[in-house]
Amino acid sequence: MEHDAISAGVSKIGGLFSTADVRILICYILSSINKPINGTMLCEVLHAEGIANIFEVSDSLAFLTESGHIIEHDDGTFTVNDSGRHVANTLNTNLSSIVKDRAYAAVLKMLIRIRNAKETDFKISREDDRIFLTCSALDQDRPFMSIKLMLSDEDQAIFIKNKFLENTSKIYSTLLEMLTKD
Repeated sequence: MEHDAISAGVSKIGGLFSTADVRILICYILSSINKPINGTMLCEVLHAEGIANIFEVSDSLAFLTESGHIIEHDDGTFTVNDSGRHVANTLNTNLSSIVKDRAYAAVLKMLIRIRNAKETDFKISREDDRIFLTCSALDQDRPFMSIKLMLSDEDQAIFIKNKFLENTSKIYSTLLEMLTKD
């Protein structure tokens, strides 16, 4: 296999080193998710997971757009068209299932965080030299659940905020179950 992709920051285990494989993976992800995905975030997620270099993903998005396999929208999101779906269906066996599964899971997690960010509100405040984080789950911009925590520092507040974003519905359902259980 020819290693023609930029490999800086890519994991030796489960990373893609072929430009063609990066392009196939992008078509596969867009086809599987079947929702508009922000290009910058896709680049960052695949890079953070050690699957593909951020520059390689960005170049592949541009190539796939120019070649008519994917569509770039005005808001910076991308969707796949029939040509890109055909690439994904025909060539996805070139990719290891580990890479496909990791990429798919990472993109889903990113989309959940984006949705949760729209449905949550966070406030970090200081009261008497103490730091508080208030996490609120929203329904039509109104909080239906808020949790206020006293924390040791702002780094801990940011860490907990990120965990809340990843697990908002689980936190809510677990709390509700604990409060209503006999």
